[in-house]
Formats: sequence, structure tokens, C-alpha cells
Amino acid sequence: MTKKRIVVLYGGRADEHPISCISAASVLNAIDTDLFEPIPVGITKDGQWIVDGEDPRGWSLDGGTMPEVRVTDKARPVMLDVALGKDGFFIGEHSELRAQNSGEAGYGTSFVSMNGNAEHSVIEPLGHVDAVFPVLHGPFGEDGTVQGLLEMMDVPYVGCGVLASAACMDKHYTKVLLAAAGIPVAPGITLDARTYDQQSEFAANGKDILEQVCQAQLQYPLLVKPSRAGSSFGVTKVEHEGDAAELAAAVFEASHHDWRVLIEQGIDAREVECAVLCPKSGDQPRVSWPGEIVLDRRNDGDDQFYDFDSKYTDAQASHVEVPAHLPEETLQAVRAVAAKAFVAVDAAGLSRVDTFVTKDGQIMVNEINTMPGFTSISMYPKAWEATGIAYADLITELINGILR
Repeated sequence: MTKKRIVVLYGGRADEHPISCISAASVLNAIDTDLFEPIPVGITKDGQWIVDGEDPRGWSLDGGTMPEVRVTDKARPVMLDVALGKDGFFIGEHSELRAQNSGEAGYGTSFVSMNGNAEHSVIEPLGHVDAVFPVLHGPFGEDGTVQGLLEMMDVPYVGCGVLASAACMDKHYTKVLLAAAGIPVAPGITLDARTYDQQSEFAANGKDILEQVCQAQLQYPLLVKPSRAGSSFGVTKVEHEGDAAELAAAVFEASHHDWRVLIEQGIDAREVECAVLCPKSGDQPRVSWPGEIVLDRRNDGDDQFYDFDSKYTDAQASHVEVPAHLPEETLQAVRAVAAKAFVAVDAAGLSRVDTFVTKDGQIMVNEINTMPGFTSISMYPKAWEATGIAYADLITELINGILR
């Protein structure tokens, strides 16, 4: 049987670049090479697509250094001809790559048509590509941009389509869609930070921001977060009611990642996550047993929340429990909400639905991750492993579901 050739995209321009690299390392190490021929294609932080860079299979978080896709001595640019579809992937010469941030002209930042241009005579085909697994997190990868490009090429890809990817990347619009479907979400407001250009202006407008919070009757603590960012980048917990300066500083921090900023009421609840799987279009989504991220330092009196370090860099900060220690009735209710949310945003392939479960059993959706982490400590694969699907089998299902 001929192996299917699968491009695994990783890296990217988002803040989640290193997490994408680790996720891709896990996928590449676990993919069934009897069925698939994986083709690693890295995307640098400034958007160059390359092959033959550093082998991502050796990356991990154990060394404490965050991995990064870089242009190495042997790296070559990947160029795309949209009109050629699955045969539209090409490789150029190393000399065509420019140094990052050099400002020099070069390939690798966007798709290029090679038809009738002698300048591109050095390129060679990457070969027929059967599908793409975009293991990309955050903007320029998980937000519908890459998905739209692959749709234009008519190349099958793992994961949600353009609409669900774009909507779920934006926490504001995720809440709009969920609320329209009758699914409870955390109370909050959305600000346009483009009117605040400098830190002094944020501080000067602190009273106005505070007034909006008061009018919305949001209870403290508050969580201030960028609308379109992941892995808890730019998230600040605001605990001092009425402190306009603290609130303005939190909005300013979030604005580094997105001009649309959410201020949400902190929910006194357990954070429970569900992995949803629907590899083939038209099938009913399957939902894993819900899992819970347990923040270990809270037991020591630390006022901890699930930030970037707790997720990825501090092995002592948290651990995953699947299924979560909740009554059976509550677990099944969380699964039902997760499936409903998946359908409400028109998701496909996979997603991780993050919920809050309050002490009185109320369930509300916090957010939906359309390309959840695939690292060794990530909830999505752990949840399915506990539900009966091994990691390698999960990857196989996701790819087989889109092949045509």
C-alpha cells in the first residue's frame, strides 16, 4: 500500500510558536509511518516556510529552552502554486532564503506562482501532498488564515474550517456564537484598545475603563485577556476592586497581543476540559471523559491561575486528572455541553472545549481551542487516552477522516 504523504506544518508567527514546535515533535514521533510519510514544514517567526531545518523530532521542554524554527545552513524555502493544488508545493534553493528581519527580498513569506518566470528555474517539486496537518497554535495558523489558503488549493487538512477557526480564535465572537446557541458563558465586556496608543493613555483612561466594568456589574476578581491569543499570553488577574490603575495596566498588557481586549468576571468554579473528535465530515462528534487541570500550588495557599508557566515550563505547577473528580451526572452534563458547543461553532476534526463547573453544578463554556496542544502534557491526547484512544491512533483517525 502506498503511503499517504502528509505535510506537518509547525512553528508560525504567533506567540505560541514554541508550543507548536513541541506539539509537532510529538505528532512526528507518534505518527504511524507504515501508513503515512510525514513531511515536516516549519514556519519561522517571520513567516518563512522551510524544509530541511533543525529536526523537530528532537525538541522537548525538558531542557528549559523554547524551540524555534530557524533558517539553518541546509534549510530551503517552500513555495506554493495555488493553482496546482496537491502538486503545488515546491522547494527553492537555500540562497533564496533571507535572514530574519533583514529586510531583504526573498521567498518563504507567502505563496508564489512559478508559471512562466525564469527566475524560479531552480525550484523542484516537493512531490504530491495528500493532506496537511497544521499543528499551529494561535494567530496565522489556528485562526482560519492557513485554513483559507489550503481551501484555495483544495488540499485536505486536519481540523476546523475557516469559520470555526476564525470565530474560536476570537474569544469575543466565540462567546457571541455560544450565547446565541443558549450556552452559558462568563459575564464580561469587550474593549477596543486601538484608542489607547501609549501606556500613559491607558492610565489616563483607567477611570473610563473602570466605569464600564461597574456598569456591567462585573464581580472581582477580573480576568483581562486579549481576545485573539492563546496559551494565556497577555492574561492578567485583577483583584483590587476600584483600582483604575491596576485595571488599566492589565488592559495595556493584553493590548500587546490584540487590540480587542476582554474583561471577564472571574468565575469561582473548577476548570474542566473536554476533547471533542469528529474526523469525518457529517459524523456525530465524540466527546472524551472530561479532564481537569489541578493547580498544585493552590494547596499551599498560592493564589495561582493557569498561566503559561503552569501549562508548559513548570512541571511542579499542575497536573492533569482524567476523568475529573466530579459526580457521574456532572461529567455527562459537561460532555453534552461540549458536544453542543462544538456543533454551535461549526467545528470539525477536533477541538478542546474548556468549561467552568460551579459549586452548584452550573456549566458554562470558557473557550474553544480548535487546534489544542499536542505536547506530552497536553489535555487533549491525555483525555482521549483515558477514554480509550491511544495517541498514535488518534493521529491516524484525524488524518484518515480527511483523505479523499
